[in-house]
Amino acid sequence: MILDHSTQLHLSYCTNVHPGESLAEVENTLRRDVNAVRTAMAWAQPFGVGLRLAAVATRELVQSASRLDEFKALLAELRMYTFTLNGFPYGTFHGTPVKEEVYTPDWGDPLRLGYTCQLFAILEQLLPADVPVGTVSTLPGTFKPNASADRIASITAQLVQCCAELVACERRSGKRLVLALVPEPCCLLETTDATLSFFEERLLDETSRRSLDTLTGCGTRVAEELLRRHIGVCLDTCHAAVEFEPALAVYETLTGAGIDVAKVQISAGLIVDPNDATHLRALEQFDEPVYLHQVVQRDTDQLTRFVDLSDAFENHRKRGSKPADDAEWRVHFHVPISSADCGIFRSTRQELAPLLEHLSASARPPHLEVETYTWNVLPQAQRASNQAEAIASELRWAADLLRPKRLTK
Repeated sequence: MILDHSTQLHLSYCTNVHPGESLAEVENTLRRDVNAVRTAMAWAQPFGVGLRLAAVATRELVQSASRLDEFKALLAELRMYTFTLNGFPYGTFHGTPVKEEVYTPDWGDPLRLGYTCQLFAILEQLLPADVPVGTVSTLPGTFKPNASADRIASITAQLVQCCAELVACERRSGKRLVLALVPEPCCLLETTDATLSFFEERLLDETSRRSLDTLTGCGTRVAEELLRRHIGVCLDTCHAAVEFEPALAVYETLTGAGIDVAKVQISAGLIVDPNDATHLRALEQFDEPVYLHQVVQRDTDQLTRFVDLSDAFENHRKRGSKPADDAEWRVHFHVPISSADCGIFRSTRQELAPLLEHLSASARPPHLEVETYTWNVLPQAQRASNQAEAIASELRWAADLLRPKRLTK
């Protein structure tokens, strides 16, 4: 949905909430699920879609120009458009354990580069002529346990190659496409400081600039400008909150350093009191087998990270590991943003209003995408009986903060 034509303020939700890896399943999702959300919104204008395309569907779309034309025609028939793609999960994302496999192939693997370049080739064709920027969000380099020095060097080199493809695209079609890395707990890009360090010490260093010059002939003086133009960050507000980093502060720090926050995934996690036995018993329902749910514990001024909820529970059960009285857990479990709480827990939704109100006044806002992909694994009491209406409620809540007086139907 476009909320403000003058500033190109686009809001959508990510279709990674809906199961489906093949192109046929994606098309059914658009006809059935996305259309149901649009109906629940009573949205009469063209409806923006935050499209998730797995590697299987992506390969099908790039097989022939006619297949992509057919998909483009379907979007037009449904009066939908896409301005952003989710290129984070490569393979199956529902119904089977994903956990740390969601980070494979990582950015050190040529498969990741090839898949992402195919996504951009698709987006180049799907991006409407009146939308000046297209984005693809992607994983934060690699899972932190795999972040060896050699792996980081490979990751950087392949990101530069991806940038070269985007430079070529803009020269060819005039369309500016941006790869947006999503910082996440327990990954190479984890915190704001880690993200800044990666950009400044790796992606924008002399080696990367010379490499981009070799690939594009842009000249080393222009190379940094092009790297900043085509590679940025997708700020997932749940991830930031889990790291105890206020979303608006993260946005201002990154943009102040000249890093483009090209996309924001609007999401919320859980706030838990680890010294409350009722909280811990209720939290066990969230320890499900499909997704990774990182936990960050703030104990006085110290942060302790756990790769998954099960690790946090195991550590808590150990003798002598009782947190301080003021300790708090933040849990990476995306919960609906339409409510300030989730059962007995508060959510981190409190971090969203300052950021969204700030972005509503921005002359060049990032792409905005609600991303509650966990509806199907929430405890039964928290699941929506009508998922389309629940997603529409999330979109309405975000839109009210962004343009409460200028939102039109």
